[in-house]
Amino acid sequence: MKKTIIWISLLALIPVFVSGSIFPKTGTAAMQFLKLGVDARAIGMGEAYTAVTNDISSVYWNPAGLALQNKKQMFISHTKYVADINQEFVATSMPMNFGTIALYSSVLHMEDQDITDEDTFGPTGETFSFSNIEAGITYSNMFTDKFSLGVTAKFIRENAADEDENGFAVDLGTLYNTKWHNTIIGMALKNFGPDVKYKVDNDSDGKTDEDPFDLLDNDGDGLIDEDRKELGYKIPMNYSLGLSSEITKDLTVSGQLDNCVDRSETWNVGAEYRINVFALRTGYHIGQDAQGLTAGFGVKLPLSFAIINVDYAYTSMGDLEESFGDSAHRVSLKLAFK
Repeated sequence: MKKTIIWISLLALIPVFVSGSIFPKTGTAAMQFLKLGVDARAIGMGEAYTAVTNDISSVYWNPAGLALQNKKQMFISHTKYVADINQEFVATSMPMNFGTIALYSSVLHMEDQDITDEDTFGPTGETFSFSNIEAGITYSNMFTDKFSLGVTAKFIRENAADEDENGFAVDLGTLYNTKWHNTIIGMALKNFGPDVKYKVDNDSDGKTDEDPFDLLDNDGDGLIDEDRKELGYKIPMNYSLGLSSEITKDLTVSGQLDNCVDRSETWNVGAEYRINVFALRTGYHIGQDAQGLTAGFGVKLPLSFAIINVDYAYTSMGDLEESFGDSAHRVSLKLAFK
């Protein structure tokens, strides 16, 4: 078993070695909504959560954490993001004899946008919609009292006006508890999947990936074909390496390194202090232009049928926010049934 853990850990490090020497290609990855975190507890701790996660929100952060609670769970999260962008996330899990299974879905949406005419540079009176959808299934299991592993398979979709693109991706995660001050090492490889390819039909001939360089009018509209072959875009594959520890029975601190295909390496740090059923949290994003300080709080409500956690988190968006109301706010609700 120890050899298996070592091999899994080495395989999980491959993305770091492969992408470590590549310069950051900001804005070159598609499906950027996959980077938007969920769960107010995690956000309040600065998203330094790969080694902390231990409940149903693990389906996003690190699927290995799903197995740490042998209970049926439900999770609902709402995010009010900048520019009137909103995200909804729901998940449910069920423990089995062979591990824990979870299903989840996420929708990123906004109000309809005006269509602008390029000649007059003004609204035409028509509107278009934009949204992102993600749905997945997660499997996680405890293989020893210290080691857990999880995997997620997910479908992703982007809808933009009349265009839509579909894709698939896989997440893989591990957690190892050293049993020393509950110090945990977590690793997660997220959004590993094929490139997505946008189909653009600028000349409205019903065809894409034409050859504009053959100087032929293949579609018979009197013009040389306008739609050149579209290139594929990577999805934002990300490798996270995290460490968390309980300094005291009421204080947890965590740190995390993230390596994403379309930006430089970033660091996250976070802390949570618990006072009876209440929790206070703070964190910081290091190396990200927009996001910086995070803060949040939560309350745990033990009821007869379930343990309920209600959490809130705030994320500073730097120059993107003009007031506190313009920043990112998240509210989440978790139920662990008895």
